Amino acid sequence: MDRRTLLGALAAAPALAACRSEAPPLSDTHPARAAMTEDAVRAIEPLEFPWQTPDPFLFCVHHDDAYPAGNERMGPAASLAGRNIGADFGRKDGWSMYHGDAVPGFPQHPHRGFETVTVVRRGLVDHSDSLGARARYGQGDVQWLTAGHGIVHAEMFPLVERDAANPLELFQIWLNLPRADKLVDPHFTMLWGDTVPRHVARDARGLATEVTVVAGALADATPRSPPPKSWASRPDSDVAIWTIKMAPGARFTLPAASADANRTLYFFRGSALRVGDRAVPPQHAVKLRAGVAATLDNGPDEGEMLMLQGRPIGEPVVQHGPFVMNTTAEIRQAFADYQRTRFGGWPWRDDGPVHPRAEGRFAVHADGRRER
Repeated sequence: MDRRTLLGALAAAPALAACRSEAPPLSDTHPARAAMTEDAVRAIEPLEFPWQTPDPFLFCVHHDDAYPAGNERMGPAASLAGRNIGADFGRKDGWSMYHGDAVPGFPQHPHRGFETVTVVRRGLVDHSDSLGARARYGQGDVQWLTAGHGIVHAEMFPLVERDAANPLELFQIWLNLPRADKLVDPHFTMLWGDTVPRHVARDARGLATEVTVVAGALADATPRSPPPKSWASRPDSDVAIWTIKMAPGARFTLPAASADANRTLYFFRGSALRVGDRAVPPQHAVKLRAGVAATLDNGPDEGEMLMLQGRPIGEPVVQHGPFVMNTTAEIRQAFADYQRTRFGGWPWRDDGPVHPRAEGRFAVHADGRRER
């Protein structure tokens, strides 16, 4: 493995390039919690980059880039002067190249021991991987990728519109795998936008809240199953991934979930929000008691939130860059395995492949199965 490939692998998750261990927080039924009130709010904290997430999640990044029109290579039709090409996270002019040098995105990099859930709200992502699979998805689509024992993939952001702007907005969520499943075979599932269910609730004044349900059922909205070895596939994990859009002045109540689940609400768009009697400033995360229903009152502008919820795995977490295991010895083994096998090698001609400009949204899986 050359130095550039190794550095790129580490930089694919710059905030995580360190080892850490994590123990599950006290559940709401623990005796130390007994004296607490039924207030749904445990804490309110400013959003950081990346967004901090409790077990079973590892982190979340919200990419929101106002890309300009695309050039002949589907990169920005704009000067790249003044950017740190190869590691551009500066949001100059409202967008970043990330690790791309011609097309923005994340050229080939490895993962082991966890899952990525990529929710693309606007724009497109081109996926290619070491198993020979490829896809273009976006405009409400979700890719759920189990890295398992190891996969190398590229996530590029093709700017297909030559005469118009190419806005891109997505969440990438890292969901841990338990020790028993860290070395399973890699697997990805496509949740196409028109199959991701939405639940619309109206308050007493008729004001709407729309919840997009990627994981975890809500009322009449039941999503497709996650990959078979995902922590979310276990019925008792209580994993939920919801985006919530509230009309100005709307009220909505998050139903209670398992008391020992971790639940966090990320208020990323809007001017004001109240959770119960607590005011939440914009760009803040609200740690909630999952076993208690939480009433949300939106402010005078449309508000949007991401909710992540799940029962903790409760195992040691040691991570270094793109590898997440239970011990430092397993991290060392992950690097050794990657150096030796490249997790199957890289079958593509360049590090950051993009698909033809006119190609629609599609997926070709490692076994040759095709979806559109």
